[in-house]
Amino acid sequence: QVQLVESGGGLVQAGVSLRLTCAASGRTTSSYAMGWFRQAPGKEREFVAAISRSGPYTIYADSVKGRFTISRDNAKNTVYLQMSSLKPEDTAVYYCAAGPSTRTSLKGYDTWGQGTQVTVSS
Repeated sequence: QVQLVESGGGLVQAGVSLRLTCAASGRTTSSYAMGWFRQAPGKEREFVAAISRSGPYTIYADSVKGRFTISRDNAKNTVYLQMSSLKPEDTAVYYCAAGPSTRTSLKGYDTWGQGTQVTVSS
């Protein structure tokens, strides 16, 4: 079993960059595909990005493609989400998740962190 803790969220202005970190403990992250999801107030949780176990394969939601980059450092048991050119519509709680394969569906992940709030002001 792996435990996930997100950090790096905050209140920022539109156009700036922010990096989220997901630190894992317990079982090593190299055993899992990792994903980032987000949930805005009043909306369902949605897929943002995912990365394969060893890192070469990544997928992104169309809404963040070209602005967000997911990466991982298995030696540090850490996954990152580099967010650039942030927009007010990126405001949400961001969750890190671990699962057996690289998927865009919430059902593809069975371990979740507690989330970190990102608020982008215009």
